[in-house]
Amino acid sequence: MINLTASDNHTFSAYTATPKLAPKAGLVVVQEIFGVNSHIQSVADGYAGDGFLCIAPALFDRSERGVDLGYEKADMERGFALKTAIGNAAPLQDIAASVAWLQTQGVQKIGIVGYCFGGLLSWLSAGRVAGIHAAVCYYGGGMPEHADVKAQCPVMAHFGDQDHWLPLDAVGKFHASNASVDLNIYAANHGFNCDQRASYNAPAAAMARSRTLAFFATHLA
Repeated sequence: MINLTASDNHTFSAYTATPKLAPKAGLVVVQEIFGVNSHIQSVADGYAGDGFLCIAPALFDRSERGVDLGYEKADMERGFALKTAIGNAAPLQDIAASVAWLQTQGVQKIGIVGYCFGGLLSWLSAGRVAGIHAAVCYYGGGMPEHADVKAQCPVMAHFGDQDHWLPLDAVGKFHASNASVDLNIYAANHGFNCDQRASYNAPAAAMARSRTLAFFATHLA
């Protein structure tokens, strides 16, 4: 864990994962509503294993430090409350500070990947945070409501066709306004990438990850 300071002087913690060899690119890993918990850390570790220098900012530090939630009903309720407390705008400053940190580490290209709440923030970052060369959004709650964002880099998005939070008609309308987004639909539910949740779908997670790595290989080379 390291500490960083955003442009509004807010200091927050961030989990970092370093590849064994010189990094091929930098990657911001953006949390779900459950904090930078063991799953998000394992995601960062996995991408580090693929050669990326990763940083996962603790966005909930703006409301409460050290948040590490599980996936029970009470955890979800607390996560939603924390998400509401910090909003969508302030976390972009923490993401920008994470991008700036990666830039100091000598990487030439920087990507962002986010899950759930982090999927939305990755989409917003693609339009509003400088220095990002590619963005991947997993089941980003709220993306259809922010379809007017103009992405400044290539974007890939992953959605499940059984996701009641993100019905396919809303996803379709989003894509109609953002045809350049590389959109992928899976026979899966919300949270299908998280192997700690009941909604985990191993085939969908593996396919999405393969596509994500290929996407980053193209745009972060």
